Amino acid sequence: MNQSDSLNRLALFVREHPRLFVLTGAGVSTESGIPGYRDENGTWRGGQPIQGPAFIRDEQTRKRYWARSLIGWPHFSRAEPNAAHRALAGLEELGHVCHLVTQNVDGLHQRAGSRRVTDLHGRLDRVVCLACRKIVSRSELQCRLEARNQEFAHLEAERAADGDALLESVDFLRLELVDCDECGGILKPDVIFFGETVPVDRVRFSMERLRLSDAVLVVGSSLMVYSGFRFCREAKRLGIAIGAVNLGRTRADEMLDLKVTETCTAALPRLLDEL
Repeated sequence: MNQSDSLNRLALFVREHPRLFVLTGAGVSTESGIPGYRDENGTWRGGQPIQGPAFIRDEQTRKRYWARSLIGWPHFSRAEPNAAHRALAGLEELGHVCHLVTQNVDGLHQRAGSRRVTDLHGRLDRVVCLACRKIVSRSELQCRLEARNQEFAHLEAERAADGDALLESVDFLRLELVDCDECGGILKPDVIFFGETVPVDRVRFSMERLRLSDAVLVVGSSLMVYSGFRFCREAKRLGIAIGAVNLGRTRADEMLDLKVTETCTAALPRLLDEL
């Protein structure tokens, strides 16, 4: 199928299902300079990410995470919404988006103008104390980390997913951790790490929005993580149509009523123009 046929089918899909439940993944933000965890075949890039239980119980794991994040955060925080984010905000403005659930933690949908958004996996621009639950901004924490770890602050490394950086041959144990300034508790980015579960109320709210929609549109996600895939399973059970815009394969390929194999930044602006 050529690109013109794909666009026509996608536009028809939206016209026939005007209230979309949009589910987005890393592929939406890659052209904003934020790499994904997986390649087009759904396999890991650069090894598996840090697991939540290990972060909580192991100081060495926390030092590794924060050392890499200290280097990766400046680039991540400067990322801007791209044409795909803006097109999805435009679809919402036209009344085609019932709700948008994103698996990303970058906040770029909101910055592009989308309002009906659930950050399924949290937000990287917030940090939470695991003891007293105080929340501080990631930018504030960056200042404290840099002040205590000037030998790390000048390092450069290859960018990785979610504000991470691929640091090699670095002694992470030399990093001085920063604790909560309120109670001295462990600080953690306000995101769902691998190995952790999404809060039940967040899933329940998203499922309610799904049941109010006419169709699911998966955008830029392989759906390899169950927290996102579950929405396609529920849509299939309810008889709700499922479409996808994604370059590589997805875990839900056999469930799809429509698949457009293009980049999000190529397909979505053209879709918006067509509507």
